[in-house]
Amino acid sequence: MTPLNGEDEVVELCGDLIRIDSTNAGDNSGPGERKAAEYVAAKLADVGLEPQILESDNGRANVIARIEGADPGRDALLLHGHLDVVPFTASDWRHHPLSGEVADGCVWGRGAVDMKDMDAMILAVVRQRLSAGRKPPRDIVLAFTADEEAGGNYGAQWLTENHRHLFDGCTEAIGEVGGFSVTMGAQDGGSRRLYLIEAAEKGIAWMRLTAKGRAGHGSMLNDENAVTELAEAVGRLGRYEWPVRLTSTVQAFFDEVFEVEVKAEDAEAAVAELGLLARMIGATLRNTANPTMLAAGYKANVIPQAATAHVDGRFLPGYEDEFFQTVDELLGPNVTREFVYHDVAVETSFTGPLVKAMADALHEEDPGAKVVPYTLSGGTDLKAFSRLGIRGFGFAPLQLPPDLDFSGMFHGIDERVPVDSLRFGVRVLDRFLDYC
Repeated sequence: MTPLNGEDEVVELCGDLIRIDSTNAGDNSGPGERKAAEYVAAKLADVGLEPQILESDNGRANVIARIEGADPGRDALLLHGHLDVVPFTASDWRHHPLSGEVADGCVWGRGAVDMKDMDAMILAVVRQRLSAGRKPPRDIVLAFTADEEAGGNYGAQWLTENHRHLFDGCTEAIGEVGGFSVTMGAQDGGSRRLYLIEAAEKGIAWMRLTAKGRAGHGSMLNDENAVTELAEAVGRLGRYEWPVRLTSTVQAFFDEVFEVEVKAEDAEAAVAELGLLARMIGATLRNTANPTMLAAGYKANVIPQAATAHVDGRFLPGYEDEFFQTVDELLGPNVTREFVYHDVAVETSFTGPLVKAMADALHEEDPGAKVVPYTLSGGTDLKAFSRLGIRGFGFAPLQLPPDLDFSGMFHGIDERVPVDSLRFGVRVLDRFLDYC
């Protein structure tokens, strides 16, 4: 087989994946991931692997493959990426979100950063290495999953519950969201480039709140109005100012970025100095509970018997108990809560050979790189894999232009990834696999 060039392939792979509609609205009604899974499986089979396509439901497809390492006696490494993307309104975009178009030096479309870019980089690196007969030092398990954008019930969660054996020997993993660069002081001509590697994730608590009262005529007095009860509880929860809690990863981030101790009372001021990064890091200083949906009644002159609301709650590693205790106190005795979705927070130390391999691979490409850990305010498939005892990091390496609002690309309009960033990621991932 003629050796392939991953840098040449990655843009085409990314565009092809974006053009495959794998939109996931969260209700199992979309096109599913089957076509994307078949594309990935074909690209892996082309270089000698034997990928499996596993469906958890009609069209909800996952791809698993294993690459034999030079030393199969070592623990295996998991590389994972999801194939689904969130919905979009095409008329809002400059380039159609399913075009995969290359324009202005970027690949455009839904999934360009979340996370068909990483899927493409993994494919490009694997195809490059295997076409040249280059084995990794240890076994690599590849997982391209369904349903990450809705919690992974048809993807990573299902795989770990029903096909646990496929991950035998895996002790470490890399996936989204990390390894991307942020240029500090860019507005002032600064050139200090940070690469953020995810070492922790907040936990998830999507909750449905319900208040029940006495139905009645809208013209009459009613001291058991469910709408009033719920609205007051939602207002208390939504306006609550959660205390700053500096977890070990957040503290490590501050230590590396500012090189002085940042205390809890100074954390918000420190975040304000981070420019475009402030939004992402600011959400990791405290627990959050944001009301997102309200529903009650069916006629203007009818007081309904019940009212409901939905809340997106996120809790820091180590603060889950405090989070729910506070939520219940704010809701009061007349509002009940139930989970729409609940998942764990994860955190690992930023030490060890895998961390060194990530840092060394980045430094080889960017000698001035400063590698720092951070906490992700959202969640990834790592939550599911962590239940197998796998220690994971967010590492999808991209060197980005200083003025690109990368965090705003996630689930945003005009999602795009620079072509040069994709090629950079291929080079870094290739070196990383040599070092791991």
